[in-house]
Amino acid sequence: MVSTRARRIVGPASANRSSRGFTLIELLVVLAILTLLAGLVGPRVLGQLGGAKAKTAAVQIADLDKSLELFKLDVGRYPTSEEGLEALVKKPGSVNGWNGPYLKGGVPSDPWNHPYRYANSGGAIQILSLGADGAPGGDGENADIRNTP
Repeated sequence: MVSTRARRIVGPASANRSSRGFTLIELLVVLAILTLLAGLVGPRVLGQLGGAKAKTAAVQIADLDKSLELFKLDVGRYPTSEEGLEALVKKPGSVNGWNGPYLKGGVPSDPWNHPYRYANSGGAIQILSLGADGAPGGDGENADIRNTP
């Protein structure tokens, strides 16, 4: 039989062993695993973010296109290149039939904080975002996004 005094000595010592915590090597192994996971998953998540910005630009361009159609129904023509997309927010000069504003909150910038470009050449309108780099052309996230193919 073990005396009560022996139990007291053995009891707390075994309790200390079980509540010690993690060793440095265990923590380093966990950090290495987390770093590997972040290295594998991180680029995929960032790639999806870039795709989301391009999709957002396409949706905004479609909304601008619809607002321009409403402008044309009221005024009888699209805004000129000089009037630009601002004609959807403020009545241009001596336009008759303007029933705007056609956009709430003003003309948006593209997801990369560049202004959308607008051109009206003979009734064919073009709305353009130059992508992440803000320069014509490009591939991937730098590619131009427009309302016409």
